[in-house]
Amino acid sequence: MINPIEHARTKEAAQKYKVEPYVIAADIYGAKNLIGRGGWTWYTGSSSWFYKAGIQYILGLKIEKGIMKFSPCIPKDWKEYKIKYKWKKSMYNIKVENPNGKNSGISEIYMNNKLIENAIKLESQEKVYNIRIIM
Repeated sequence: MINPIEHARTKEAAQKYKVEPYVIAADIYGAKNLIGRGGWTWYTGSSSWFYKAGIQYILGLKIEKGIMKFSPCIPKDWKEYKIKYKWKKSMYNIKVENPNGKNSGISEIYMNNKLIENAIKLESQEKVYNIRIIM
């Protein structure tokens, strides 16, 4: 019920909900003529928390004090996903592969084809870093 995408699974549901399916609504009306309609979507802090939950706790991209770490927690049937992350002038192209159908855990991380630890110091130089994570 909290996940806004659940209110847009069908065309009819989206027409009833009437607000963005990617932002958590502060209200879902219950009055007979408005029942199921969302309201106050961008006026709450819930959208930023939803974003944080998606990026940090599902995709697993965590940055603290200039260090990037990964800790994905995804559905087993996700085979891969990609993230593009820009830090100052640098671009980090991140590809997470899940060949064994895991929910979490990382086996190996490569940056520009070199095996590395799960703690990448972010660089401000104008460079491109290709990161491959194997779960």
